[in-house]
Amino acid sequence: MPAGRPPKFETPEEMQVAIDEYFAEKFASEKPPTIAGLAYHLDMSTEALRNYEARDGFLATVKRAKQRVEIHLEERLDGSAPTGAIFNLKNNFGWKDKTEQEHSGNLQITAIERTIVDPQNPDS
Repeated sequence: MPAGRPPKFETPEEMQVAIDEYFAEKFASEKPPTIAGLAYHLDMSTEALRNYEARDGFLATVKRAKQRVEIHLEERLDGSAPTGAIFNLKNNFGWKDKTEQEHSGNLQITAIERTIVDPQNPDS
């Protein structure tokens, strides 16, 4: 006798119908989609949603749904309160801050200038 719960969705197409319902509801209510909200709508935990990515045929379906949430968050970065979107993107989508360091000291840099001559007008 197999252990665990039977799968909630037998096919990626069946899951896609439920995913589309979730995003339609969010669009109609003007509330932002979330990974947790998507999982809840699909009647599963966020961990179970991630596990569906490993099931045959479900990888593309789950990744596209997650990408739709990511797109919405990315679009919110231009808004008046991007902090929550940034936090979500870092924690759920692997976004990172880029740190640049400038070194000072006895380092000498020689600038090299390159002149490009127009073969049509070499005197320019």
